[in-house]
Amino acid sequence: MKAQTTAQTTAQTRATGATRARNEVVLCGRVAAAADERELPSGDCIMTARIIVDRDQAALSRSAQRVDTIDCVAWTVRVQRSMRIWEAGDYVRLEGSIRRRFFRGDSGAVSRVEVEIKTAKRIDRAATRHKDATPGGP
Repeated sequence: MKAQTTAQTTAQTRATGATRARNEVVLCGRVAAAADERELPSGDCIMTARIIVDRDQAALSRSAQRVDTIDCVAWTVRVQRSMRIWEAGDYVRLEGSIRRRFFRGDSGAVSRVEVEIKTAKRIDRAATRHKDATPGGP
């Protein structure tokens, strides 16, 4: 069997739409605070939230930091609608991609790395978990 050259592989990848590059994120964690909706100078509306994700055992063995706090942003109305009901402590599942966004801040050009949310779902409400954890509760 004849080996393919890099150029042949690249051409084949372009033709089929297949790619080795992937930018897929799945986060399951707690909402830090209610989502924040705002209008950008461009007129676009975005909704942002911070998700708190517990570190796994391997990460805990290397660092005293127990959680990671991840900035997330939604550009689509469908996802924003889902986020409007989130409250601090809600447990959510997000799917999306890592993005680096550039914008102009008070002190000049700024960039931010965040997860651009494609789908979002609240898995568990904070109030439900707290009620179940209360001694003598139902």
